[in-house]
Amino acid sequence: MTGSTTTPLTRAIVTGHTRGLGAALAAQLLDRGIEVLGVSRSLNPVLAKRFPRTFKDVELDLADTGHVAAWIAGDTLRGFLAGAARVLLINNAGTVQPIAPIEDQQAGAIANAVSLNVATPLMLAAAVAAASVEASDRRIVHLSSGAARNAYAGWSIYCATKAALDHHARAVALDGNRTLRICSLAPGVVDTGMQAEIRSTGTEQFPLREKFDDLKRNGQLATPEATAAKMIEYVLSDAFGQTPTADIRDIRDLSAA
Repeated sequence: MTGSTTTPLTRAIVTGHTRGLGAALAAQLLDRGIEVLGVSRSLNPVLAKRFPRTFKDVELDLADTGHVAAWIAGDTLRGFLAGAARVLLINNAGTVQPIAPIEDQQAGAIANAVSLNVATPLMLAAAVAAASVEASDRRIVHLSSGAARNAYAGWSIYCATKAALDHHARAVALDGNRTLRICSLAPGVVDTGMQAEIRSTGTEQFPLREKFDDLKRNGQLATPEATAAKMIEYVLSDAFGQTPTADIRDIRDLSAA
């Protein structure tokens, strides 16, 4: 969909916006006339060229919580959100590593995953909520996974970190803030670099790897673009936030608000 279909006072922050699902989400929000601030460890020159007036991005290592905290304390986030009637935060950035049994997991890799998958999304959620108190409609999206709700051998860190996002959304929903909605949303299996990373892992590290090989071989992976379209339709709908955890594959026939 192209053109301004929502109020120009809608602004969105998307993490991990340089490739895969994050890039598709940012592009489709911009196509709808929504201003986007991308935050990632690299920039997206393609979106900057296509949307010079409504897109800006920040180069930030989201696994470095000290740098994230310093950036939050600055003026960029507050300045971007100032005056917005509707605010969206999509915590898309994440890592599936380390993929390994517990005795083969390195401390540094565990710390990196917990920082990127949990600490930074929670820090950004709190910062966006605080910086957007004047907005009448605030929506926070955590990118969840089936791994948050089902345990898999070799994925103990990924499962734990995604489950943390689910439980954070459940607890925040209990705050009862009428202008803030939150959902930890699983996008299904999407044909991204993360899927390629999973398929490159040995079965001794991840016993279910062959299942993911079959998904790719049989054309059962959704495209980032198709998944982004479904997610945005849901995020902008009146149904968003009615449940704090959801799977996009279970959601049907929604119209964007």
